[in-house]
Formats: sequence, structure tokens, C-alpha cells
Amino acid sequence: MNRYKKLASNTVILGIGTFGSKLLVFLLMPFYTAMLSTAEYSTAELITSTANLLIPVACVGISQGIFRFAADRESDKEAVFSSSVALLLGGSAGFLLLSPLLTLADYFTGYTVLIVAYVLSANLQAVCAQYVRAVDRTRLFALQGTFNTLVTVGCNILFLAVFELGVTGYVLSVIVGNLLTTLLLILTARLWRVFRPSRIKKELILQLLRFSLPLIPTTVCWLITDLSDRYMVTYFWGDSVNGVYSAAYKLPTVVNLVAGIFLQAWQFSAVAESADQKTCSAFYSKVFGGFLAVISIGSAGLILSSELLSELLLNSAYHGAKTYIPTLLCAVAVEAAVSFLASVYLVRKKSMHSFLTAVLGTLLNVLLNLLLIPRMGALGAAVATLAAYCAVLAVRMIDVPRILPFRLHLPRLLASLTLLFASAAFMTADGAWRYIPVSLLTLAIAAINAPDLLRSARQILRREKVEPASVDTEN
Repeated sequence: MNRYKKLASNTVILGIGTFGSKLLVFLLMPFYTAMLSTAEYSTAELITSTANLLIPVACVGISQGIFRFAADRESDKEAVFSSSVALLLGGSAGFLLLSPLLTLADYFTGYTVLIVAYVLSANLQAVCAQYVRAVDRTRLFALQGTFNTLVTVGCNILFLAVFELGVTGYVLSVIVGNLLTTLLLILTARLWRVFRPSRIKKELILQLLRFSLPLIPTTVCWLITDLSDRYMVTYFWGDSVNGVYSAAYKLPTVVNLVAGIFLQAWQFSAVAESADQKTCSAFYSKVFGGFLAVISIGSAGLILSSELLSELLLNSAYHGAKTYIPTLLCAVAVEAAVSFLASVYLVRKKSMHSFLTAVLGTLLNVLLNLLLIPRMGALGAAVATLAAYCAVLAVRMIDVPRILPFRLHLPRLLASLTLLFASAAFMTADGAWRYIPVSLLTLAIAAINAPDLLRSARQILRREKVEPASVDTEN
């Protein structure tokens, strides 16, 4: 099997294993918005977002480090897993000692225990899952994702509709899902046999920390980029407006979902092909071309149908979300390109570059939030997020080729983004007339990207391995 078919195969497996279950969560949006008021939904989202902010700190970033080190072909798997678990336990103990500080925030009164349980359960599940992914047990990794989602959804229905636990039930469902998924991974992958205290190595722990510690502020920066929107919208405009804005994020997560499924498969392939730079560069060039085509065409189609999907999937109290969705779809499209470029930092173990570029995006996002949200409301938060991701994309497009030169398809990337932004601007306006320019722009985006999409499909269908081609880094 050539490297392109391997990548496609892993993507399909992950897609089958996760898309259906994630789509189920998406389709349950009418249920969530019916069970929770806009203010309750805002509180639930802020609690989970805050917990996600604390997750990388509590695990000292090891959930990403374990994948990168265990995925190396020559690595000592037992030593990597054992040393990573030791780091996780140490980080969790430190988090528990500091957790009483959460009580200082009045907003989280009554929810502190839930936040702590959410963080600890998520980290345990992530470390086990990332190890399974690193050792190429893709089917099991996909299965655990599906299982986690189904348990979470089942508990949501039980806790919200039957027991009427409100915000507590919404968060508790995620905790139960993480714990039961961890148990599934331990039993199925027999992880108790992999963890050996005698295989914990001080030198390896230091290597893991050197790679993982810069990823903590990196992850925190991206979460702040997301979380600052919610907090500032709540501060300036109230819980109800933030609830609508949070609901608006759900449609763009379809793009995140598709990109995330692919990027999980891509990271393994990128690490596996990292030994020979010429081969790696050619591989990156071709894959990024196809990835850009899928993201551009998919985002354009969703922008065109955003108002219809908003009315179908959201309770009437949330229909104002349609104003924010087009801009957020542009933001997640740019974010997908940013995440692809981050895979170079992962492969070359340049985590500090990832951190520094993320800081730029976060600082710009917070500044623009302060300027735009008081004047434009939640739409200002969406514009700020888009601008922040664009800035990071620009910097990474300059920085990444210095580490691993490959073709960035710059003319097509700029043309696609320009048309996408114009489409979002028209869709944000009022009136049925806007569907004419948006439809034309969608067709233009499809026409620009279709040739590369077809080329990628032919590449996957070829039987023989393709020899590395010369790498053009000019466009």
C-alpha cells in the first residue's frame, strides 16, 4: 500500500468511527437548545471551555508528547507509555493541590468538583487514546471515539430529559463518557501490561518534558483565543447573547470535524515519512493541495446553506446565530490550514515555534475582542477570531518552509480565502438577493479547487508508489 492509500485508509477508518457519532451530537442540537435556556447553555459552555483550558496544564502537555514519541518506529513503547503515565500522575497531583483556587471565581460556585473531574477524566482518556493511535491501532482509536460520543449522548439524554439536571447533567455526561472510554481502552489494548514502573526512565521523562512543556502554553493560547470570545461577549452583552454565539459555533465544527479526522491520520503518516526530507516534502506538497481543496469547497457549501441549517438545527431562541455562522466558518477554514502547518512542528519536534506563533494569534485576538465586541456584539468576536487565525497562518507560511520546504499552493490559497471571505460578507447581510452572489462565489471556489481535488483522488487510486518530485516552494 503506498503512502497516499495508507493515509486515505486511516482517514476513512477514523471517519467511519467518528463522523457518524459526531454527526449525532450535531443533530441533537435542537434537543440541547430545548433542554437548556440560552443562559444555561452559556454557563455549560463556559464550564467546559474553562476545563479544556486547564487540561493541558494538569497533564503537563503529555497527551501530545506521548503520541510523538511512541509513533517513532524505533521507540521503546513500554518506556514511553510508562514514563508518560508517571508524568500524568505527577501533573494531576499538582492540579488537585491547586484546584481550591477555582473557588475564587464566583461564576463557578457549585461547579468546582465538576471541573476537576472533567479535567482529570479527560487527561486519562487522552493519554490512553493517543498511545493507541501512536502504535497504529487506528481501528481501536476510532472505536473509542465513537464509544465516547455514544455514552456522552446517552448520558445527556438521561441527565437532561429524565433527571433534569441542567448544566450539571450536561457536564457530568462528558465525565462519564471519558471514564468509561478509558476503561474500554485499558481492557481492549491491555494497557496494564504496557505500563511498567521499572520502564520509567528519567532521561525519557526529560525529553518528553522538553517537547511537551511548550505545548502547554500553545494549547492554552488557542483555548484563550476561543474562551476570551465567550467571556467578553458575556461581560459586554450577557449570558443570553453568549448562548446564541456558542450555538453558532456548532455548525462550523463540521469543518473542524472533517479537518480533525484527516489531521489525526495525517500526523501518523507525516511522522512515519519524516526520515527522508525529499520524500517528506513531496508528500506534504501533494497532501496539502488536496486538503486545501476539501476545506475550501466544504466551507463554501456550508456558508451557502448556513441560514437553512441554522433554522433546522437550532431552537427558535437561537436563530440569531445565523448572523455569526458565515464568519466563523471562514475562521475554522483558516484554522484548518494553520493546524496542517503545525504538523511540521510536530514532525520536526519544533514545539517552541508552535508556541510563539500561537501567542501572536492570542494577543491579536484579545486586543481585537476588546475593540470590536463592545461595538459589534458577538459578530465582533467572530471577526476577531478570523483575523487572529489569518495572522498566524501568514506567519507560519513564512516560518514552516524554513523547517521543511514544500509547496504551499499560495495563489490558490489566497484566491480561495478571498472568495470565501466575500461569500461570508454577503451571507451576513439581509435579503434574498445575497444568495445570487454567494452561489456564484461558491461555484468559483469549487472551480478553482476541483482540479487539485481530482488529482488527489487519482493519487490515492494509483497502485504504485510515486517517486518524490522536485519541490516548488514559491507558490
